Amino acid sequence: MQIVIVDDHPLVRKGLTSILSIEGEMQVLGEAACRKEALTLFQKTKPDLAIVDLRLANESGLELIAEAKQQGIDCKFVVLTSSTEEHDFNQAKEIGVDGYILKEALPEELLHALGIIGRGRKYYDPGVFDLVMESRDSPFEKDGHVEQLTPKEKEVLLELGMGHSNKQISQALYITEYTVKKHVSQVLAKLDLADRTNAALYANAKGLVAYCVN
Repeated sequence: MQIVIVDDHPLVRKGLTSILSIEGEMQVLGEAACRKEALTLFQKTKPDLAIVDLRLANESGLELIAEAKQQGIDCKFVVLTSSTEEHDFNQAKEIGVDGYILKEALPEELLHALGIIGRGRKYYDPGVFDLVMESRDSPFEKDGHVEQLTPKEKEVLLELGMGHSNKQISQALYITEYTVKKHVSQVLAKLDLADRTNAALYANAKGLVAYCVN
């Protein structure tokens, strides 16, 4: 996967480049510090994915992404930010970003997220996952039982809703199949469901899958 990095802090760009070099399947094609540099870089390199800081000095990373999309830039966009403000997250979701990752994420978490996004799915940092559930329009809010689940158990429930096997969930969430089984058992127990099929039906009936992947 070929990636470009857009951030106004040189140390952040270098740090990200160093982290991404750990994963052999990821290649950093270039860096940009502002809107003008970024748009030129997008056109020149045609990356698979762009990591964009939410705030670029006096410019908006979200406005940059929206402009790039209007110009026909065909790549996945991931917002990297320290903001857990609901407004920022909702705005990012509205313009169709493929990922929203907090700067406090560990290197392995970042690589895990990019791996998921590279396979065509969206990824929202667990740190902002609660924003989705607390949103007034969120189906999570309407079901108190789901609130009992841990962030990882919620991810497993969504995977079950998409009909994925333990092996597929293991690969998607970068955890062992044994850990997946433990999470599935906890999900079933907390939601008082008989089996994984019922869990899948439950997730889809509540609209959880459609809300989080669209």
